[in-house]
Amino acid sequence: MIISRIKLINWKNFKEIDVPLSGRTFIVGPNASGKSNLLDVFRFLRDIAKAGGGLQNAVLDRGGISKIRCLSARKHPEVEVEIELSEYGSKEVLWKYAIGIKQEVRGYRLPILVYEKVWKKNKLILNRPDKHDENDKERLYQTHLEQINANKEFREIARFLESIVYQHLLPQLLKHPQSFTGPDLPGDPFGKSFLERISKVNRNTRNAWLRKIESALKIAVPQFKQFEFKEENGRPHLEAVYDHWRPSAGKQREDQFSDGTLRLIGLLWSLQEGDSLLLLEEPELSLNGAIVSKIPALIYKLQKPKKRQVLITSHSPDLLSDKGISLDEILVLMPSTEGTTVQPASSLPSFKKMLEGGMTPAQAILPSTKPKDISQLALF
Repeated sequence: MIISRIKLINWKNFKEIDVPLSGRTFIVGPNASGKSNLLDVFRFLRDIAKAGGGLQNAVLDRGGISKIRCLSARKHPEVEVEIELSEYGSKEVLWKYAIGIKQEVRGYRLPILVYEKVWKKNKLILNRPDKHDENDKERLYQTHLEQINANKEFREIARFLESIVYQHLLPQLLKHPQSFTGPDLPGDPFGKSFLERISKVNRNTRNAWLRKIESALKIAVPQFKQFEFKEENGRPHLEAVYDHWRPSAGKQREDQFSDGTLRLIGLLWSLQEGDSLLLLEEPELSLNGAIVSKIPALIYKLQKPKKRQVLITSHSPDLLSDKGISLDEILVLMPSTEGTTVQPASSLPSFKKMLEGGMTPAQAILPSTKPKDISQLALF
């Protein structure tokens, strides 16, 4: 199952958007246009649905309604999110979930539901507020999505949302986890506990995935020879062997790996790990351009058997140079004084003509996302 459409009103950068999503979607746009904020709406829904989460925690973790609500909202106080769910490759809508929230006017000024609705195909099966909410207003502090005793009829949506994975591995967190104290972030979005995640996977499955990664590293990393996962004194480690004139001198552990090697390992592992919606933020960072150009094909090859949806943000001309990327798979973000607009690249005729003329998606689209006066930066 995938999210086949997303509608937002007053979510962060976006005053109002309504766009389709494909099984593989590339999100492009200028800096500060809202690429990360668009991914965050899926994390927000996950944080509501997951165990120990809920609406209040999901909003609090983002600084409250005032930090979520679009600055262009003006007199419209509600933040609204609506998603449609379909089977991979199908246009039939199986489920639709919609939520509207705002901040209380009085009291503790907590987030409160304006509405919560669920459709199963075309049938409306949940429509809040209902008579129970009218009799007890405090019920509107929680969604039915987060309550096991209330989401039985649409628990399939809750299970799908709580399994969403966000991956943006930061190599320094993995190399030196002891240097970053304090509580870990929910969901480990930056890979501090990446090795622990690997250790929890069944040994046979883990070894099979690592062998695939080893094969890729032999191609992508010079002198790379062998790759192993080890546990010593209760702590997991990655160990690589490189060709060297002194055989015992060619071993390295994760804290000696290059940033690019670690990010490539994290990407390849995440693409094999599960079949839930995967959110990738700028997977090209620290990687050689030749490797980056193969990322779209890697994603396609690893996602297709699992029918897994992957959403990717990127600035990279190398990544978007793949002519196998269709315009239907690209969302273009363009900021304005009234918030950021989002359009499928296929809805813009100029891009279609450029691709028909032999241009790559990068050549057609990325020039439109660069700052208008960028040439003046060299004169600063």
